[in-house]
Amino acid sequence: MTLAEERIDRLTALAREATITGEYDRSREYVRLARRVSERNRCGLPRELKRFTCDDCDVYLRPGRNARVRLADGHVVVRCSCGATKRYPYD
Repeated sequence: MTLAEERIDRLTALAREATITGEYDRSREYVRLARRVSERNRCGLPRELKRFTCDDCDVYLRPGRNARVRLADGHVVVRCSCGATKRYPYD
């Protein structure tokens, strides 16, 4: 695991913790920083960060707190509190 991937993992954990405590602005900064590290080092984002962050407002999504998760025909629908919707198939 490269240094960039370790930093992205740590930023993901920090974003999750910030969302749990209700500090959404701090969570947004951690997510933005993780995305920037990923772009600069040409390594992909982990699946957890892709699926549990809002593409519109950059906040880390926590089901039941700031996101609604529903199951539809063969895919998962995640709606952020800002109104953005994300869909992905079952694994």
